[in-house]
Amino acid sequence: MQRRERTRHLIELGGLVQKAGLVALTEDDRATIYGALLEIAARARGDDTCGILALWKRRGKRAFEMEAD
Repeated sequence: MQRRERTRHLIELGGLVQKAGLVALTEDDRATIYGALLEIAARARGDDTCGILALWKRRGKRAFEMEAD
């Protein structure tokens, strides 16, 4: 059961990468996508962790809401 839940979770995360346009933007270059994600993680570990995470959360929520309309 836990394995299925983990698999579903990973598939959903991959869907977000697709939905954000990273697959098309990078022409499905996984090294580039991974590098971009590493950059995002590094920024989130920077001086303004709370601020950057809050900004990303607001943007994501707005995008989900626009998609739902």
